[in-house]
Amino acid sequence: MAGRQTVIRTLHDAGLAAWFGGSLFGAVGLNGAAAAAKDPSERTRISSAGWAKWAPVNAVALAAHTVGGVGLIVGNSGRIVAQKGAGTNTVVKAVITLAAMGVTGYSGLQGVKLGKNSPAAAEGTTEPSAQTPEEAAAAQRKLKYLQWAIPALTGVLLVMTAQQGEQQKPSEIVKGLLGSHR
Repeated sequence: MAGRQTVIRTLHDAGLAAWFGGSLFGAVGLNGAAAAAKDPSERTRISSAGWAKWAPVNAVALAAHTVGGVGLIVGNSGRIVAQKGAGTNTVVKAVITLAAMGVTGYSGLQGVKLGKNSPAAAEGTTEPSAQTPEEAAAAQRKLKYLQWAIPALTGVLLVMTAQQGEQQKPSEIVKGLLGSHR
């Protein structure tokens, strides 16, 4: 097992925390607040402006999480290969991470389309009205689901990160190396 990996683990965990927390706040707080704007044409503008301000921070969070994740895999490669369950967890977590990154990127593209058409009259930030231009309305319909997919996927990653931490307990390593995994 590798020695201390404080910097790498911090990059991984802080990046994931910001990614999860930012996406959840955006869906609940930012989009919720923007949807409450009295002027229907301001709803998409406010939401788009907020997400545009968050995008660079989110990019740094994803980069930190990726660098940290790769560092943890490299640093724990021997244990990942030898300990029962660790390799499977790592592969599944990598696939979910890639899916979450894809959803995040696609959501960002939809947000750009919405922003390009803002201000646009809308029922809410992800609910078009009859006056919403079609490109913006199409983006809103997709964002209605994408805004929840990101915190759901990153929430699963948080659980898997906790599971990986449990796998690093000495008693779990011994069980995993001896094949007596429960």
